[in-house]
Amino acid sequence: MRREELLDAAEDLLCDQGSQALTLASVAERAGCSKGGLLYHFSTKEALIKGMVERLIEDFDELIATQGHDTYTKNYLFATFAAVQSGRLRRWAVVTGASGNLYLLAPLREAMARWHREGLDGEPDPVAAQIVRLACEGVWDVASHDPDLYDDDHYAELKQRLLDLLPA
Repeated sequence: MRREELLDAAEDLLCDQGSQALTLASVAERAGCSKGGLLYHFSTKEALIKGMVERLIEDFDELIATQGHDTYTKNYLFATFAAVQSGRLRRWAVVTGASGNLYLLAPLREAMARWHREGLDGEPDPVAAQIVRLACEGVWDVASHDPDLYDDDHYAELKQRLLDLLPA
């Protein structure tokens, strides 16, 4: 559990203060633990960022898998809105933390490629599926920069409009 709290603290710090503020000492302070306690879980700043990237990918993969719709794109759409509205997957913070280091960004790039290619050949309209997936990226990006821009009703309307683009 402590590991998750440390990752949460790092994401919070990135969201609040940006990548310049991300130091092991500041993360430990934000999490309310000693630097030694942080070092037990993450020996370097890069290891901490790698942990954030891995958690983001694993959590979003799990969220997609649990949606229960008939196509990957519908699962992706519903997972995106669930992530955005819950605020649990703070992707922009993770990307900000990893920026400038291609090694740390590589797993996220690979996941993005997979998320955008997965199941396209089985979609009734692959182009519509791609459009919806790209629109989801835009929703996530905007929500990452301004979490209070849209309320739940607006998200519901956006989700429904995107769902309407997909064949039944």
